[in-house]
Amino acid sequence: QVQLVESGGGVVQTGGSLILSCTASGRTFNRDALGWFRQVPGKERAFVAAIWWNTGNTYYGESVKGRFAISRDIASNTMFLQMNSLKPEDTAVYYCAVNRLPYSSSRTADFGSWGQGTQVTVSS
Repeated sequence: QVQLVESGGGVVQTGGSLILSCTASGRTFNRDALGWFRQVPGKERAFVAAIWWNTGNTYYGESVKGRFAISRDIASNTMFLQMNSLKPEDTAVYYCAVNRLPYSSSRTADFGSWGQGTQVTVSS
């Protein structure tokens, strides 16, 4: 059973940068996609970005394109989210998860093995 642990959250000013990490244990990945989602109180969890482990191919939600970059380190079984030009509306709890489908998806229901989340707060 895979376990995912997010880290790297914190408080940052508008325009600043932050790097989140998602470290996996219990299995290694091959033809899998891992993704980042975020959630604010009272709203549904929203897709941020995802990466295919074997190819490194990526896809992003519209609100973060050009500002965020997803990557992975196969040796350490870790996924990263580089967040630049942060805005107050990026404030949320950020989660990582594994895509259970063999094709790209941005639907929360298609992902599983969720981590516990890490809080990101962008102050104005």
